[in-house]
Amino acid sequence: MRAVDLIRKKRDSGEHTREEIAYLVAGYTKGEIPDYQMAAWLMAVWIRGLSHAESLALTEMMLYSGEIVDHSNLPMIKVDKHSTGGVGDNTSLILGPIVAAGGLAVPMISGRGLGHTGGTLDKLEAIPGFNTALTLAEFRHVLRECGLSLIGQTTEIAPADMKIYALRDATSTVENIGLICASIMSKKLAEGIDVLVLDVKTGSGAFMQKEEDAIRLAEVMVDTAHRMGKKCVALLTDMGQPLGRMAGHSNEVIEAIDVLKGKGPDDLRELSVELSAWMFHLGDRTKSVEEGRRLAEEMIASGKALDRFRQCIRLQGGDARVIDDAFLLPTAKSQVNVTSPKSGYITATRCQDFGIALAMLEGGRGKKEDRIDHGVGMEFHKRIGDGVQAGEKLVTIQYNSEAKLAEAKNLVASSFEFGDQPPLAPPLIRQVIGG
Repeated sequence: MRAVDLIRKKRDSGEHTREEIAYLVAGYTKGEIPDYQMAAWLMAVWIRGLSHAESLALTEMMLYSGEIVDHSNLPMIKVDKHSTGGVGDNTSLILGPIVAAGGLAVPMISGRGLGHTGGTLDKLEAIPGFNTALTLAEFRHVLRECGLSLIGQTTEIAPADMKIYALRDATSTVENIGLICASIMSKKLAEGIDVLVLDVKTGSGAFMQKEEDAIRLAEVMVDTAHRMGKKCVALLTDMGQPLGRMAGHSNEVIEAIDVLKGKGPDDLRELSVELSAWMFHLGDRTKSVEEGRRLAEEMIASGKALDRFRQCIRLQGGDARVIDDAFLLPTAKSQVNVTSPKSGYITATRCQDFGIALAMLEGGRGKKEDRIDHGVGMEFHKRIGDGVQAGEKLVTIQYNSEAKLAEAKNLVASSFEFGDQPPLAPPLIRQVIGG
């Protein structure tokens, strides 16, 4: 086989065999296929797409390019959740402790920010000393001690995905259903889990902005998990506006802790509880999703989930005092308000632009190598459907550098749409797929 022939085949809408996918993945991982050829193939895939069989083959080849973690020494069922990403999406920091406190094991291998979305690892690293780069042995130890460990992808876990993931980010080939499915599922299945709950975002702040695309992605991922012998469900959730009231890494850690203390915004709490409930149900901890909701609420009300997060932070080298003292987290030196240009009702937001503005201020990753300022963030004062008066605060931007402040502020201001009548509030959870 030759890479150039396979690039041409996909360019001309051909369907690869399993052997051809294996050749491409192995060749690129070993350095035998150069970046420029793999980039050309990725762009051909982005344009022409992958069949279900191709996507499944790509998932398997990336999964078996490395080690699959063995947690057979743990008696509990192993469960995880994955979100396709959005602005203010910090549910992993909430549901991980809830589900671990409720009696299941949560081995969570997470990613960094991609494009306009925030990454779980970046949020965790706002906590002084928190180590997301554990070895697999350390990962197993933390999981054994507290039932929860949150780390980044190691060189042993799906190394083919690690290399292809970086190239997709650099070549603008992220938003493709087959590639997204293979990337997510290869990492998640390598964790050694029994159950996977997916949070597939749709709306202006999601990679899959069209609902029909998000449904297709959810269906492909759920089917892939089932074919690999795992229990799986996908919740299709709204990302037409930020989740919660905060964006930015320190901000989202603070808001996650607030939810674990029984406070925090309603939408963030509702989604975290719902995702936890499905993890409990599919993990055979509860007989129904409704019973799972009650157990999740109990873990919050009793303080057990908060204690589990504190224990996880300490075991991974972090300063657990942040649970009670938010001022130990990085903070921005300055802030500025974005105000409403008119009176009326907020009818929509271009949510993606909030993430782009954060990246301008070094509070997010426009590119994988971008520097992160964990103190940079935003607070959202208004939601879709809220009435506003001209001059009223919409967003508070917290920043350290003025280099692109004016540009970021203008982008945030232009992200709101207004009308004379309140719109119907968008449902937070639109659909459940699989189960």
